[in-house]
Order: sequence, then structure tokens, then C-alpha cells
Amino acid sequence: MVFKRLLGSIGIGGPSVDTVLAPGAVRPGGVLTGEVRLEGGKADFDIEHITLELVARAEAEHDGGEAEGLVAFERFTVAGGFRLAEGERRAVPFSVHLPWETPVTELHGQGLGIVLGVRTELGVAGAKDKGDMDPLAVGPLPVQEAVLEAFGQLGFGFRSADLEYGHIRGTGQQLPFYQEIEMTPAPRYAHQVSEIEVTFLADPAGMEVVVEADKRGGFLSGGHDVLNRFTVSHEDVGRTDWNALVESWVRSLADRHGAPAAYGAPYGQGDAYGHGDAYGHGAPYGHKGDHHGHHGHHGHDEHGHRSGPGMGTAIAAGAAGLAVGVAGGLVAAEVVDEVGDFFEGDDEGDEG
Repeated sequence: MVFKRLLGSIGIGGPSVDTVLAPGAVRPGGVLTGEVRLEGGKADFDIEHITLELVARAEAEHDGGEAEGLVAFERFTVAGGFRLAEGERRAVPFSVHLPWETPVTELHGQGLGIVLGVRTELGVAGAKDKGDMDPLAVGPLPVQEAVLEAFGQLGFGFRSADLEYGHIRGTGQQLPFYQEIEMTPAPRYAHQVSEIEVTFLADPAGMEVVVEADKRGGFLSGGHDVLNRFTVSHEDVGRTDWNALVESWVRSLADRHGAPAAYGAPYGQGDAYGHGDAYGHGAPYGHKGDHHGHHGHHGHDEHGHRSGPGMGTAIAAGAAGLAVGVAGGLVAAEVVDEVGDFFEGDDEGDEG
């Protein structure tokens, strides 16, 4: 995809810029390549910097309701300090690493409704001009795909995906927002939960998987949300029984009785797994000042059985890697920090 823009803040006769991304989807933590193509204006210009900015469209909840806007989450200066002659054409190649928590925009080529983009800023003679947004496609890491496929094979269905501005307490989240993948429950859990939400928070070593269940109310009790956090490693994608592991995650939430808990307890039966070292130790969530958490962990199953087409194009995604070794803290759902409306304005795209 390409955007071309006459730099409005520099004036008529200024240079123009095309940013061209390499075709195909990039993975979280992967390398984004392309080139910035410049064409000189009607005079010589000193190019102070060429900066790429990663942006995402996210939602924020506040007292007045919900707001939606663009959030910048990474910047890369890829060139600068040269003179662009009158009418000169110059291509500036670039290669930058995406953050590990970059949201997933597609699964098996099927879009999820997530909007990411690359915006180019050109600094010329003390002026800065941001170009239009060039769409960025991000596919799942193998381990993310394994988790989502397992949900599909277990009968869960993709409902929607979005980006929420804010921070999930008790996690290692780095970006100012997180991705939620919402799923309809498998038939055997439909009487217990009305929805499952999954968030991936990856880093170079592994990934935190936050799973939230919207539990149905009983005859004398109302419904409520419960969450659990699990940590997994990138290493075991090909040797893990993902169906059994993911089902244990769901059971840990669906089988929980009573009011939402702010304390921890072993997350599931665990009988399908051997005991071994877990990646991480499952730091507990904070919840309204509580500091309770789950302190047990499970190793992983070495058999690695997976079958069937899975969720395929029906469900999709998040942002980074995994495997197994699980720890989690069951808590009530209000774990996301309150946020205001810190979005950037969208009016820049109306210039020029």
C-alpha cells in the first residue's frame, strides 16, 4: 500500500513523499520493511528527519461514555541530515522491528476489523508534516494461532476483536492499549458463560494470556465477569496439546462458583499435564487494592496432539508468542485502569 502527499505545512513547491511497505503481513516482534520515496520540490530542501510512526485505532471508556481515536504506539527515525535537490528522486529503504504486543489484524488472510497503520513524518526546514496513514497488516505468531485454533476446535466462535485503551493491572503490558478477542461459548459451556474474551501480551521469551469469562447468573445470583492469567513460552508450539490446555483455561473460569473472586486458586484439574518448570510465576492481579494471587503452576504436555481445521477464518487474534507452563490469578473483572480520552485528533488527515 502507498500513500502520496504534498507536504502542506511546507507549502506549494515542497517535496512529496510515498511510503511503500513490503507486501504481506508482518508478525508481532517481526521486521517491517519498505522504502520512503521522496521527490524534490521546486527548490532544494534540507531533510532533517524521516520518521515512521505506528498508529492504531482504539477505544477508551470514560465517565461520558466511549471515545475512539488514533493512538501512536511506536516511532522510528529511519533517515535524516541530507539535502534533497530540486526535482531529485530518492528512495530511503527501512527495516524496523514491530513491538511484540502489536495487535493482530488478520487470521488466515481474514481481516478482524483492527485498524493499524504507518504514518510518515518528514521534518524539513524546521517544519514537520505527517502524511496519511498506510494500512499495516499483522498476522499471528505460530503460538497465537495455535491457541486460537484450539478455541475453534473446541467449538468457540469468533464474535469480534477490538483495541481497548488502558492497562491490565498485574501484567507486563507495554503498549498503551490491549487487544480483546471476543468469542461465543462452545455449546457445552453456553449454560455457564455468555462470552469469552482473550488478550495476548507477548515479549521475546513468551506470552501472557488473559482469559475473561462473562458468567451467567443463577436463580438467586446475578452474572459477573472473572479473569485468569496464564503464561506460556514460544518454544512448545509444536509439542503441546493445545486443545487440552485451552479447555483447562476455560474450565478454570466456567467452574468457578459464587461471587467474583479477588483471590487465587489452582486454575484447573491439570490431570492432562506433567509437572515441570513454568515460564514465569503468574504475578497476581491487583483488584481494588487486593494483592491476592495464585501461586501454583503446571508444566506442559509433551504429546502435542492437534486435529481438525480449528477456528480458521472464523476467529482471530492478539499479539505475540507462547507454549505452556501455566500460572494464573482468578480475579473479578475490574482490572483495567481507568483512562481518559488521550487520543490524538484525526483532523490531520484532512489537510492537503
